[in-house]
Amino acid sequence: MKIQKLIPECKDYVWGGNKLKEAYGKISEKTLVAESWELSFHKDGLTKTENGLALTTQLTKEELGSNLSGFEFFPVLNKFIDAKQNLSVQVHPSDAYALKNENSFGKTEMWYIVEAEEGAGIYLGFNRDVTSEEYKRAIEQNKLTELLNFYKVKAGECYFIPAGTVHAIGAGCLIYEIQQNSNLTYRVYDYGRGRELHIEKALTVSNLNKHENITLKGEALGVSKYFTVTKLLCAQKRDLQTDGKTFHCVTVVKGEGKIEGLLVKKGDSLFVPANYGKYTLTGDMEVIMTQIRKYYLGIDLGGTFIKGGIVDDAGNIILQDSTPTEREKGGAAVAQNIASLCKKLLKQANMTESDVVGIGMGSPGMIDSKTGEVVYSNNLAWEHFSLADEVQKHISLPVKVANDANVAALGETKFGCGKNYNNTVMFTLGTGVGGGIIIDGKLFEGNRSAGAEIGHSVIVAGGEQCSCGRRGCLEAYASATALIRDTKRAMLAHKDSKMWEIGDIDSVTGKTAFDYKDSDIYAKEVVDNYIQKIGVGLTNAANVFRPEAIILGGGVCAQGDNLVKPLQEYLNKELYAGEKGPQVKILIATLGNSAGLLGAAALLIK
Repeated sequence: MKIQKLIPECKDYVWGGNKLKEAYGKISEKTLVAESWELSFHKDGLTKTENGLALTTQLTKEELGSNLSGFEFFPVLNKFIDAKQNLSVQVHPSDAYALKNENSFGKTEMWYIVEAEEGAGIYLGFNRDVTSEEYKRAIEQNKLTELLNFYKVKAGECYFIPAGTVHAIGAGCLIYEIQQNSNLTYRVYDYGRGRELHIEKALTVSNLNKHENITLKGEALGVSKYFTVTKLLCAQKRDLQTDGKTFHCVTVVKGEGKIEGLLVKKGDSLFVPANYGKYTLTGDMEVIMTQIRKYYLGIDLGGTFIKGGIVDDAGNIILQDSTPTEREKGGAAVAQNIASLCKKLLKQANMTESDVVGIGMGSPGMIDSKTGEVVYSNNLAWEHFSLADEVQKHISLPVKVANDANVAALGETKFGCGKNYNNTVMFTLGTGVGGGIIIDGKLFEGNRSAGAEIGHSVIVAGGEQCSCGRRGCLEAYASATALIRDTKRAMLAHKDSKMWEIGDIDSVTGKTAFDYKDSDIYAKEVVDNYIQKIGVGLTNAANVFRPEAIILGGGVCAQGDNLVKPLQEYLNKELYAGEKGPQVKILIATLGNSAGLLGAAALLIK
């Protein structure tokens, strides 16, 4: 299917105005157009395309996207709302209540303020904790709005309304609403217009706690399992792409231009099939884009801090935060800290546990990823600690745990420099040498997840002492620790080395030999030897696994071409069968400190 311009279903509710007809191009025989349902598969108002047929009848599963396969029906409904008068004060139930009592799903929604007259505003949530008795009494006395937060609004603002939040749109607001595909509303106050009220149901489903308005930073406006909404600015040109997982619904809220050659202006909505691929926006406009994405909690567990984030299935970090590990308090306390961080992240994103697939986690040490047990971790002083089970005592989500180096390799392969490859090996050149192996897009961990210790393959029999207790391991030659050791040895052996210009021996870093390699023969010897030893390790991995790419991470990689060029030359020369076999490209990792967080989330992405 090509990109389709959408023809909305218009509604003439009593509180509506005529801006949608006069300024936003909505065509209707109705005198008032209170709402235009831009993207709707709901029986109460089906969106059509220019051929006059309902959009829902024209789409294949591939055009909707694979992320919709888990829904019983189309999950989202988008509409413009023109409030000439105040809308009723109302509340929507949660899925749990609605499914049990109404044979329907509940409704979480969000509002993007397109226009707002001077002084216009919205009511959203209680301004303090209230009791059920106070709530009921305020309704009976027509004083409910005194208990609610009132926000004066302006164009460009966004408000998220979780199910159970009492709310109302005030006169003078023109809003673009994105909601669950439900038309279930409980009115509690309607300004005496005589419409049915649903007070007893509202009393049952309303959240009586003080409401805190939370907004996201960046382009993301609202995220949930039912919808992902972003605001995109197009100044002259902007390229976008669907990925097969979700369609795009693109609605112009300001300006005009073209989308793949189709003329668009404010008020227009287009449907881009999930399998369409690349498309281009041109002109000067603001658009609201709706997708259906899946979300994951990613946790990067360190000895000092726990880093966490909410990640979507395209590798976007929606938000992130951290908390102290407090390993000295024991494993149970660490697990509780992890769960608390996850809950904090969900709250910051206006999400619930049901909005995310699960928790992926990278932990230092030997991990049994099938059971979520940390078999041994020197950094955390754990042996046979059931990390996944302990975390699940505090949060009801699936938990998947893997070694932190393996997880970083998965992150770089899924979302970083290796995203165009299915088979990679990653070497992290830090204090030690860690890494991971990805085969056919999946993490290879070995028996009971104890394999892939690529830093502990011996490259010099009886060689330098390694931190693991053996001699001659790659780590003993290719780590930043080894590079600093060899630089110091060269300086102490050669007092005429220019490297002494840095001051004293304690000033040596992993950069020192590289900084002087072009002017000092001893520095060059250190660098050449370092590259040769890494080259041996890379060649061994390339000959065993024959990946499409080898990814290098760690601080030493800041040397860029000074490191990669000679390594690529060495690998090309030493690779088994040389040019006769498939070549292996050396890449520098691009995700930095985000690799672990993204890779942890990727543990749950199928």
